Amino acid sequence: MNKPSIPKGTRDFSSAEMARRNYIFDTIRDVYALYGFQQIETPAMENLSTLMGKYGEEGDKLLFKILDSGDFLRGVDAAALTEGGTPRLAACICEKGLRYDLTVPFARYVVQHRDELTLPFRRYQIQPVWRADRPQKGRYREFYQCDADIVGSDSLLNEVELMQILDEVFRRLGIRVAIHINNRKILAGIAEIIGQADKIMDITVAIDKLDKIGLDGVNAELADAGLPAEAIERLQPIIQLSGTNEEKIATMRQALADSETGQKGIDEVEFVISTLGSVAPDMTAVVELDLTLARGLNYYTGCIFEVKALDAQMGSISGGGRYDNLTGIFGMPGLSGVGISFGADRIYDVMTTLDLFPAAATQTTQLLFVNFGPAEATYAMQALTACRRSGIRAEIYPDAAKMKKQMQYANARQVPFVALAGETEMANSSFTLKNMTTGEQATVNIQQLISAIS
Repeated sequence: MNKPSIPKGTRDFSSAEMARRNYIFDTIRDVYALYGFQQIETPAMENLSTLMGKYGEEGDKLLFKILDSGDFLRGVDAAALTEGGTPRLAACICEKGLRYDLTVPFARYVVQHRDELTLPFRRYQIQPVWRADRPQKGRYREFYQCDADIVGSDSLLNEVELMQILDEVFRRLGIRVAIHINNRKILAGIAEIIGQADKIMDITVAIDKLDKIGLDGVNAELADAGLPAEAIERLQPIIQLSGTNEEKIATMRQALADSETGQKGIDEVEFVISTLGSVAPDMTAVVELDLTLARGLNYYTGCIFEVKALDAQMGSISGGGRYDNLTGIFGMPGLSGVGISFGADRIYDVMTTLDLFPAAATQTTQLLFVNFGPAEATYAMQALTACRRSGIRAEIYPDAAKMKKQMQYANARQVPFVALAGETEMANSSFTLKNMTTGEQATVNIQQLISAIS
């Protein structure tokens, strides 16, 4: 018999791993709530008509499509099977797909439930998403996103608050990060001044890969997209721009002097960076204007963000940006939104690499009652109920096994305290409480036991 397995790019999670993951989720959830965001959930699968065309051509290729129920080939044109290729066939036999991210389903949600929402609407969502990507370190086919979005407001104060959320979450998790910021209007302005305004998507998709394929690779991709050598040459100093944020802004103001769109993008970035400096001067994150940041998804229209860990080799661990008309594709034009997403799986990998999880994050049971037999078990379970009502995570070993086996169980589970009660303890209404870390033992009553652990 073949050993069972799971699909590539997916994972099982042990109880210890889930405890660490929940530590991340709870941290993010607490910060979102602190900033007034409300939680929603959407289905794992959406209609393909909702998903297709929202992520660019590359994103469409990475959508997991779900075969229609029943005899899905009935009524399919024979030409679609033999001549149309995969995309045409998929269109005939698949009406649904697994969600690629949480932003497009959220836009669908806003339009579908618009009469029930109070705008501006601040929502957060922590759910898995799926991408038919090539699995590699830090990149999975099934992974969680932890999104926060604000829709129904054009104010750049929303961008400022989202940057503060990024900083607060990573400060609580102990990860030193750099927050890279750019603006799609700046990128549009760059395309405009080099005479390639119609190539804005090709330019942004290419330069967004700078970290992965290097400058030569980006230039080759730009050439393949049809940009003339002169235009590519004019892009080089912009792609390789360096200096402080203020120096970069000053340089780009001059470079984009003839682009109204580009100037507006610079104004927006400057407002966010300067306001952060005023309202959050104690931010631990490094904020950097990065003109190579493009965020390949084609629905971004304003400020865009990406977060990278400073002490671990990993891709972006969070990102997001402004989208001015995402809901327009669902019949509700003119509704602006801005959002961020934490990559929980990559954050987990960074925290594991840097050993940042506190011991309490993986501690489940705090107290184990040893089982010496039926009478002792009944006595212990009365105390067990009192402990649990006091908020102590406790359990009793279910079988009256040898003492050595029960202690081995406590050590394997990393339970910090063990309570023992035999005939002597029962006669005195007491317990022997053992600290499994220090080996110290003390005779205590139930109130003292609860106080010692609490």
